[in-house]
Amino acid sequence: MLYKMITDKEISHLAELSRIKITEKEKGNLKKDLSSILDYINQLNEVGTNDVEPLYQTTSLVNVAREDADRGEFKMNEQLNEKLIGQAPHKENRFLKVKSILQK
Repeated sequence: MLYKMITDKEISHLAELSRIKITEKEKGNLKKDLSSILDYINQLNEVGTNDVEPLYQTTSLVNVAREDADRGEFKMNEQLNEKLIGQAPHKENRFLKVKSILQK
């Protein structure tokens, strides 16, 4: 049984934020799936964990990140750059143009 069914308005808002277009059928499926996920999270929140010791590290791995270096997988050239930039919905010169996310 679902705790709260997500509304069409909420699905439309999520689609707009993620900049994807969804059909009415997809909207119905997403409402069902996301509501089910939220219901499961709600069930997990009801589990009593007061007497459980926090677990911070499970793998014993330390600093598994690789060095940030060019691996030479894609040689950038003018043609590849034009293809990549050409796929963007908004561009200016050789740059992607995006909406500002910072308030002035």
